[in-house]
Amino acid sequence: MKPFLILSHGLDSSPDATKVSALATVAMPMGFSSVRPDYRDLDASGDVRRIDERIARLVEHAPEDTPVILAGSSMGAFISGLASLQVHCVGLFLMALPVAITGYARRFEAARVPTSMVHGWGDELCPADEAISFARARNAEIALVDDDHRLSVHVDFVAENFARFLRQF
Repeated sequence: MKPFLILSHGLDSSPDATKVSALATVAMPMGFSSVRPDYRDLDASGDVRRIDERIARLVEHAPEDTPVILAGSSMGAFISGLASLQVHCVGLFLMALPVAITGYARRFEAARVPTSMVHGWGDELCPADEAISFARARNAEIALVDDDHRLSVHVDFVAENFARFLRQF
């Protein structure tokens, strides 16, 4: 049985966001089922305390009898890591990862599962050095690209990396 995918968009984005849509597009022909939770109502307040509600919403989408792969961009990556500690997570795919959110007490943590990351050298919101430190601490795969936080120049690259990551499952 293939793991179920939960693809989480970033702050001020949507389930139809470019990157999570690209991930869903490459996963479907590979036989993976996925869901893209909608966090827009929680994000609208701008209140970082709603991060816990975001995590809870992600966890609600995880089937109890099926392993999951969590993937997300920015805030979606942050909550995917924290949610991986609560569900039967077998893989993480993290884009533009913040390892801390200003005003939110918890630092980033994640289950020790196969992890692949894509991060922009020019990420103006989440410094690449912090993502590199996280990847180094757990020997995670990380691809660093000449892009900013949105990774908009590298959407196809991100999708190709995700497809390659999924092949191990």
